[in-house]
Amino acid sequence: MDNSKYFTSFLNESVDFVENIKVKKGVVCDIYSFKNNQEKDLGIVRVETGKKTPLQKVLKGDKTLEGYLSGSGVLTITNLSGQEIIHSFEKNSDISEVEVNVGELMQWESIEDLVFYELCYPPYQEGRYQNL
Repeated sequence: MDNSKYFTSFLNESVDFVENIKVKKGVVCDIYSFKNNQEKDLGIVRVETGKKTPLQKVLKGDKTLEGYLSGSGVLTITNLSGQEIIHSFEKNSDISEVEVNVGELMQWESIEDLVFYELCYPPYQEGRYQNL
């Protein structure tokens, strides 16, 4: 489902739809800017069942937050010492948001039509991530 037509706020902050990006087959991202906060931006990512986001390395930025919205899936983060940390998300999960640090790798995998968000501080710019 395309959320861009209906999505006007996030965590009680007003947002404006910017653009829709097809990341790869089965992965689509809607980009939003915050009306009253230029320090961050928002991506709402939809991942079809059985698909994965690209494996990405965080190259820069002050803070990157990955958060669960719906469906079910797994976020795998490889920390700076090479350890893989696997976060499972589904309805009623204990956690809903994870911070990914500069230098770490991340990848989402959908088990069942996953929707997650990504908050970037400062707003996303080309070169923030490296696809591996």
